[in-house]
Amino acid sequence: MDKREDSRVPGLPGIAGARITIIVPALGAGGTEHVVNLVANHWNSIGCTVTLITLERPDAQPYYDFDPGIAVVRLGVPPRRASKLRSAFLVFQRFARLRSAIRRSRPDFVLSFLTRTNVLTLLATTGFSIPVVVSERNNPASQPFGPFWRRLQASLYPRAFGLVTMTQGALDHFPSSIRRNGWVIANPVDLPRDWQNRRGKSILAAVGRLTQQKGFDLLLNAFSRIAEAHPEWRLVIWGEGEDRSGLEALRDALGLRERVELPGITERPGLWIETADAFVLSSRYEGWGIVLLEAMASGLPVVSFECDWGPRVMITHESDGILVPNGDVEALAKALDRLLADRELRERLGAKAAASAQSYMPEQILAEWDALASCVLKQASKKNLRMPNSRSR
Repeated sequence: MDKREDSRVPGLPGIAGARITIIVPALGAGGTEHVVNLVANHWNSIGCTVTLITLERPDAQPYYDFDPGIAVVRLGVPPRRASKLRSAFLVFQRFARLRSAIRRSRPDFVLSFLTRTNVLTLLATTGFSIPVVVSERNNPASQPFGPFWRRLQASLYPRAFGLVTMTQGALDHFPSSIRRNGWVIANPVDLPRDWQNRRGKSILAAVGRLTQQKGFDLLLNAFSRIAEAHPEWRLVIWGEGEDRSGLEALRDALGLRERVELPGITERPGLWIETADAFVLSSRYEGWGIVLLEAMASGLPVVSFECDWGPRVMITHESDGILVPNGDVEALAKALDRLLADRELRERLGAKAAASAQSYMPEQILAEWDALASCVLKQASKKNLRMPNSRSR
């Protein structure tokens, strides 16, 4: 069930003073990490005791700024490629360290992000009388998980107190046994407060991990079909990932070496919006697509594949952006050709996009997370769910 309306009730009880443990694989650059940053800082600011647990190395540095009052516990067991035997050992090591870290944090409830981490968290809290809320941040129907993780997800998710997704489509993907306590909470848009408009150099921007999901190979093929017609425009793909070498090779093979840049991750969050003149999302699938919303909020005209499920929620076709059939390279090329050729269209779409994005401002979305926390804490109190030796409430 979608509980967005409940979040608008003022004066939600029982949040301030709560002990909340948030679990996420890492604190690098990315949409999930950005949401964790906003929620953790917000709950800390209203008087919660917030502990962040990650799988990262002890010396890892966060991409986003966290309040010094938030305890960050890094378990030193990051995901990495290994043999089956070694992988099994690493999973057990993560389980043992995570279970110990959760116990030490003495939470009133646990919030976990991303599928494999959710599974691990539910395993690690076996026997603990505390509510665990898991959050799916991608398209659960399209994520490439093997049968082992699928079986674990199916067997463990019903144990969770609740499930958070970013769209109704993602929530509806799960059986009723999993979504009986379900929240649909969109990602907020949080632009840098001090960003400067340095636009006007005809830059078409794309942002995301350099992985197969983001479809940058499709984008390169689409751009190659219109590049000659728009010699003043450059394509800049911000991000890093395992597909870098393949994308660079494809770029060069298409004769785009002088027209396409892959500069890596921005020095600080959101920096790419300062120089972009238009934005394109070429993902094969998305859980939400926070960079699309950031582009819209900053007044950029956007073109996006109509992939499940985020873009079609954010964009009203031909009003505040352009949607094209998912995976259709020719349609994407035609839409980009039209956008890059028409300044008036770019200005109209950009202005409408900025207005549409206002409904996803942090204050509104954080109120929905507050509603979730209040609901969990209230029900947990009724059932007397808390860690052994936890404080009395």
